[in-house]
Amino acid sequence: MRVLHVYTHHRGGGGAENFIRSTIELSRRHGMDVEVFSCNSNELSPGFLGRLAVGISAFHAPGSIRRFREALESFRPDVVHAHDLFPLISPRILGVCQRKGIPVVLSCEHYRLTCPVVTHFREGKVCTLCPGGREHWAVLKNCRGNVAESVTVALYSKFESSLHMFTRNVDLFLAPSDFTREWLLANTAISPDKIATLFPFPEIPEDAADAGEGQYVGFAGRFVPEKGIDTVLETARLTGIPFRLSRHATYLVRVDLPPSAEVVVTNSRDDLRRFFRGARMLVYPSIWYETFGLAAAEAMSHGIPLIASRIGALSELVEDGVDGFLFEPGNCHALAEKVAILWNNPELARRMGQAARQKAMRLWRPELHMRQLRGLYETVCARKQALSTPGRVPDLRSDSPLTAPTDESGQ
Repeated sequence: MRVLHVYTHHRGGGGAENFIRSTIELSRRHGMDVEVFSCNSNELSPGFLGRLAVGISAFHAPGSIRRFREALESFRPDVVHAHDLFPLISPRILGVCQRKGIPVVLSCEHYRLTCPVVTHFREGKVCTLCPGGREHWAVLKNCRGNVAESVTVALYSKFESSLHMFTRNVDLFLAPSDFTREWLLANTAISPDKIATLFPFPEIPEDAADAGEGQYVGFAGRFVPEKGIDTVLETARLTGIPFRLSRHATYLVRVDLPPSAEVVVTNSRDDLRRFFRGARMLVYPSIWYETFGLAAAEAMSHGIPLIASRIGALSELVEDGVDGFLFEPGNCHALAEKVAILWNNPELARRMGQAARQKAMRLWRPELHMRQLRGLYETVCARKQALSTPGRVPDLRSDSPLTAPTDESGQ
C-alpha cells in the first residue's frame, strides 16, 4: 500500500501534528510505503506580508498545486491521506486526486469543516454560530483577534463549503471519536457512508504504574482557557492536595500557582511518561468540544485513572465510576470532590487505574489502529475501483463495513 500524507505544518506544532507524525512512523513500521507532502508555516514572513501570503495560498497556492502534481507523478500513491491543509496547501489538490482516480482520506483532527478557527471556542465558552453557512460570525466577532486573519479564515471556510471542496472530493472522512463523527454528520453535508470513527493511539507501555502509590494530581495540556487551566488552579487552591502541571520545554507560559501546585517541565517523551506514572490521577477539565484527548488516553494506558469534563469526546473516554470520574465542565467544586475521593482512597485509584489500562489495551493499541486504518484504505480503493469499472455498482450503503474488528481474533 502506497500512501501519500499531506498536511501543513503550523507554527508551534501541537497534538494534532504530533499524532500525524506518529501515524506516519507507525505506518512505515507496519510495512506501508509512505511519503509526505507538506508545507511549513514557519517559513512565512512575519507581519502583513506573511498574512497576505496566507490569504493567497489558502485559496489557490499555484506553487503548492504544481508541486503536489509532481509528487503524485513521482510517487504514484494508492491513497492520498490528507490532514489540515490550511493555509499553505489549497484544497484544490483534492480535485486533482479525483481527476486522477486516486482516493482521498481526510483525518478530521479538529473542526476545520465547521469552525473557521477550528475550536468552536470563543470568549471562554463553546461557540456554534458558524455552522450552516454563517461563517461571517468569525469576522463579526473577530475570532482570531486580528481582523485580517478573521476575514481570511472566514472566507476560506465559506469558499470550501460553498464549492463543496471537501465533501465532493474526499472519499472517506476519519473522525477521532464517535462524538466528532456525529457532530460532523449533523453540521456538514457528509453522508454517513463516507465517515468512520478511527480512534487515535497513545504509546502504551509494557506494564502499568500503581496509581495507588501516586504522589500528586497530574494535568498535562496547554495552559490555555479551553483546556480548563483556570479550573485546575482553582481546584488546587480548594483542596490543598499536591498538583503537578506538565508543560513541554518549548512552551513558555506563566500561571498564578497556588502553594500546593508546581509546574513540571518535560523535555522528552520519557519525561512525560515518568510524569504520568508518578500521578495518582490525571485531571482533564476541558471546556471545549475535545475531539478525543490523546494525553488522557495515554495516562489511562499507564494505569492512571482519569477525571474529565463531561463534554465532547471526553465523555466517551471515561466510564464514570469505573475507570475514572466525569464532572460538569468548569465546576471546580465538583472536580475538587472527585479529586478528594481518589486522593483519600488509594485502593480505589488503583482499581480504577487497572480498569483504565484494560480499556486502553482493548481500544487504543497502535497495532489495532493500523489494522483498522489499512482496512479503511482498502475499502476506499475498492470503492474507487468499482466506480471506475463499467457496469459495476459499488456498495455505498451506510451499513457497509468501515471499521476493522476491535480485537485480535477478528470477532
